[in-house]
Amino acid sequence: MAALYILIPVAVVLVALAIWVFFWAVDSGQYDDLDGPAHSILFDEEDPKHRAGIKQAEEGSDDRKDGSD
Repeated sequence: MAALYILIPVAVVLVALAIWVFFWAVDSGQYDDLDGPAHSILFDEEDPKHRAGIKQAEEGSDDRKDGSD
């Protein structure tokens, strides 16, 4: 029974830490582009259409960093 007095607060602190880390990751943009790296391996770097897509994606991510959606 005495172990519960230690384990329950430790568990609550760990859950709070996990929630804080999740929200930090979302706010810092860790989950902004999940598909881009997976799809970029399929395209040739020298393809002009691919380069245009990369440029467009970078411009879109710059807009999100500015706070405009």
